[in-house]
Amino acid sequence: MVLPFDNKTQVTTALGEKIRALRQRLKWTLDETATAAGISKSFLSQIERGHATPSISSLVGIADALGVTVQYFIDTPTEARSVRRGKELKLFGFAGTGNLFGRLTNLSVGSQLEVILVRMPVGETSSEVTTRAGEEFLYVMSGQISLTLEHTTFVLEAGDTAHFESTVPHAWSNTAGEEAVLVWVGTPGLF
Repeated sequence: MVLPFDNKTQVTTALGEKIRALRQRLKWTLDETATAAGISKSFLSQIERGHATPSISSLVGIADALGVTVQYFIDTPTEARSVRRGKELKLFGFAGTGNLFGRLTNLSVGSQLEVILVRMPVGETSSEVTTRAGEEFLYVMSGQISLTLEHTTFVLEAGDTAHFESTVPHAWSNTAGEEAVLVWVGTPGLF
């Protein structure tokens, strides 16, 4: 089925906006994302601005690079966006850290909350899970972490929580002898 030009343009623009929003939320540059997806930086930029439509293989590469399935970029019923199945959880990491992250919420434009599972090896510090505005909440599922808020340090164990403004200087690390697993909830950065 061929879509009328206006519908095609709307679909291309919406797809580009979703890709850009996810890339920015992950704090990846155009260059990093394009390289990971196996496409050129200029082509990715054109896709994000709605000036180009990716092939299926390019979209698969972009989805893999950003840690989501292709279905993330295709409109799905509200129910499918609201439910995240445990078997679909994919852990991902960032260079320079041993921490592993797993998205517990589906990203969508206008989301008020983002929830991430964090697995911290012994001796690791927090990284990449930051916001530019809003609030943060931590729930320690297992292990132990040291949380510093301004100049005060708290030791949090399994079952403990912390809730604070993102603008308060903060950091956390795994100071125990075992892996720490926690749930991080935050207000997505403003774009």
